[in-house]
Amino acid sequence: MSTETVPTKSKGGLADLKKMFGGGTSSLRQFGILFSLIAIIAVFQIWTNGTTLSPQNLINVVSQQSYILILAIGMVMVIILGHIDLSVGSVAAFVGIIVAKSMNEWNVPWPAAIAIGLVVGALVGAWQGFWVAYVGVPAFIVTLAGMLIFRGGNQWIGQSTTTPVPPEYSFIGSGYLPELPIDLDFNVLTMLLGLIGAGWVVYNEIRLRRQQRRIGAESAPLWVSGVKVVLLSAAILWAAWLFATGRPGTSFPISGVILLVLVVVYSFLTNRTVFGRHIYAVGGNRMAAALSGVKDRRVDFFVMMNMSVLAAVAGMIYVGRATASGPQDGNGWELDAIAAVFIGGAAVSGGIGTVIGSIIGGLVMAFLNNGLQLIGAQADAIQITKGLVLLLAVAVDVISKRRGGPSIIGLIMRQFTGRNDKDVVVPEPLPPVAPTAASNESSLPADLPRQ
Repeated sequence: MSTETVPTKSKGGLADLKKMFGGGTSSLRQFGILFSLIAIIAVFQIWTNGTTLSPQNLINVVSQQSYILILAIGMVMVIILGHIDLSVGSVAAFVGIIVAKSMNEWNVPWPAAIAIGLVVGALVGAWQGFWVAYVGVPAFIVTLAGMLIFRGGNQWIGQSTTTPVPPEYSFIGSGYLPELPIDLDFNVLTMLLGLIGAGWVVYNEIRLRRQQRRIGAESAPLWVSGVKVVLLSAAILWAAWLFATGRPGTSFPISGVILLVLVVVYSFLTNRTVFGRHIYAVGGNRMAAALSGVKDRRVDFFVMMNMSVLAAVAGMIYVGRATASGPQDGNGWELDAIAAVFIGGAAVSGGIGTVIGSIIGGLVMAFLNNGLQLIGAQADAIQITKGLVLLLAVAVDVISKRRGGPSIIGLIMRQFTGRNDKDVVVPEPLPPVAPTAASNESSLPADLPRQ
């Protein structure tokens, strides 16, 4: 069977401008989640008379939400596989109390305590991954049991009391990038981090255009790429300036630095490695992936184990910020992480989702929650609003696909993973096959008499 490649044509004007947000077939609605985040920030910035984008409020948002965003990084991989993990909050609390006890009562140095926490998280994840991957118990049931087991473990080890941690450990949850001995009115390391981010934007755009030129794909006009780079770089540098010019003694939080490192590492893992491709393959069609040689059980095992390791990281960061581990740590975290992933573009059925999209979804919830608190909304109104946002985020994609239109979530995922759908491959139709007596006979049900 031969195929015919039908390339899309550049129309210029608005069609070229749309390429600023993706490939040749992209449209503005594909970036509804990102635009929703910008709109939420803009509305609350006006509503709160500029408080939303004040340096101190931005620092608070990152410090308060970093552990939820870290959970979202692991949760998106779990959901891509078609699973769910309800135990992450309890695992975070379980690791947190062990780390706090090891430093407070067992006199373990804080670097060794962090290593212990990571090992415990890996062992917990291996336990749950074994039941999911090799025994075949659904992840929903395994992690529901884990939620009860490790919540009880937290309360048993800590005797349902709080356990403080030393000040030097608290740095990972409540510390900031340090000041350099340079007499300037801003934090130099924070601005350097912003420059690195802007440089990555420039490098990524140059690399994308080279790849498109190498494979003969259609590229956006140079002026479109220039505008895109300028806008993104300006946004990054402006955010860095806000973080760098907060009240004395503050800058970009250490927990935010850990989050950024994890975003870079896991974005590379899911988009540029064989294991990342296997995750999408198993989530998209498990049987086809297994027939093509993908070890789907191994993928399940390591993704579940990775989720618990990231839950351990989130729990240790939270304990550092709270300066103590308590019996109520981690309550509801799994729901916030799952909400961030689905708002960020993951599909309920699996196979679709990205790390960047989940971070954006988490930021939507973070700024929505923060903005409602700044205007004095009650806790019940905040919960209702967050629930409606989650429901609408998934309903929009479901309705779009039901009407035969493109999946908005699917299109967003393709843009964030860098896939280019410029060329549409149209297969030639197969010639009609004339029915025969043999084919008619073989199509009869087995329980009917043959003529």
